[in-house]
This record gives sequence, structure tokens and C-alpha cells, in this order.
Amino acid sequence: MLRLDSVSQSYGDRRVLHDVSLTVPGGQLLCVVGPSGCGKSTLLRTIAGLLPARAGTVAIDGTPVTGVPDRLAVVFQDYGRSLLPWLTVRDNVALPLRRQGLRRAERRALAGEFLDRVGLEASARHYPWQLSGGMQQRVAIARALVVRPSLLLMDEPFGSLDAQTREDLEDLLLEVHRTDGTTIVFVTHDIDESVYVGDRVVALSPGPDAHLTLDLPVRLPAERDQIATRGLPEFVTLRAEVGRAVRRQGRV
Repeated sequence: MLRLDSVSQSYGDRRVLHDVSLTVPGGQLLCVVGPSGCGKSTLLRTIAGLLPARAGTVAIDGTPVTGVPDRLAVVFQDYGRSLLPWLTVRDNVALPLRRQGLRRAERRALAGEFLDRVGLEASARHYPWQLSGGMQQRVAIARALVVRPSLLLMDEPFGSLDAQTREDLEDLLLEVHRTDGTTIVFVTHDIDESVYVGDRVVALSPGPDAHLTLDLPVRLPAERDQIATRGLPEFVTLRAEVGRAVRRQGRV
């Protein structure tokens, strides 16, 4: 689904990523961790085609990325700015469907379906500013899913939410992943979160010239529970391994 070959990235003279190679099979949920400022978000923006790679290639389904690919969706941490405050929740979710040439009734029906999936069908006629932060992020997730992306990129999407809301959205993400089989690249600064939601965790070294220092499969049961899964010896072992990889390089 996704392949990076010797990708390097920089902002002017400031080098950020160096020689990053990575292959992500279809249907995998890959978590990316690393110290603050190491280039996790830059990596995601390069995959999305928002930043052209300075060196190397990014390919999705074998096609080199030269701009923002079709059937790709991105969910950012700053959900408040990503939603249009003058549109209702339903119209925010339906917005990307305009590019597909669907009639208004079809767009609204699909938006309603995906709002139901994220538990917000009753809020369809509200405006984003009338919702809590967690509910706004659910709207952003529904909008990303409504186009049925083959690749979903998530940039620390739960980082600014309270603990309970964060856990609820982690479980929502796992449910969506099981149901749709979407390939997901999930950037997070939270080590526990990376192990809980991921099929695989990779870690970046500190910048400049950040590179991959860890590539760890997560062999936990597909059905996960916030209490039971986090209490498993395998979870504790994986969390420690990821933590060591990150903390010997710097703070997350």
C-alpha cells in the first residue's frame, strides 16, 4: 500500500529526515513515535504529498506521490481549525463528497451514515462550535472516513483531549480499522497509545537527519480492551521496548 525509499526532507538548510525507508502493507495500522521535533509530522506531510520529498520516493499502491493522492484522508490534532464553523456537522462531513459528483441528497445520506458510525447522528444539525472537543474530533474522523480512503493519515489526533475521551476515540479507531481494513499511519507522542492501537510501531531518532531506529510488530489480540489489554504482560513488554527506544534518544 505504502512505500518510502530513502526519503529525505528539509526546510531550507534545516535537515529534518534522512534516508527513511519503510513499507506498509495494506490494512496495517502503523504507529510512528519519536522525540519532540524529530520530524513525525513532517514525515506524514511528505507521505500526503503536502511536502515534496527532497530526496527519495514515496509511492502509494505503486504510484509515485507527486501531489495529494486521491482516496487519501488526513486527520490532524487541531480539529477545531479543520472544521468549517459556518457549516453544520452533517455538511462538514459531506464536504469532500462534492468532488465525487454526488447529488446533495446522496452526500447528506452518506454523511449521516458515517456520523452514526462515530456516534454523532443526533448532532448532525449542530455546528462544530456547539460540540465538545472530543465530539469535534469525531466529526473530523467521520469526514475522513466518508470518502472511504485507501490510506488514512492521523497526526496526533487525540493529543489535546482528556484521558477518557482519548480512550473512547482510540477504541473507535480500532473498531473502524477492524470493520473497514483501512491502511492507517498514526503519529503519536504517547508510547502506551502506540502499543494499544498499533499493529506495528516505528520510532524516529532525534533531528536533524532523523531516521528510523525501531520497527516493532505488536502481537496483541485483535480485540483490545483499555483495562485488560494494558494489563497483559505482552503489552508491558512492548511498551517498555518502545519506551527505551524513545527515551534513550530524548523526551517524547
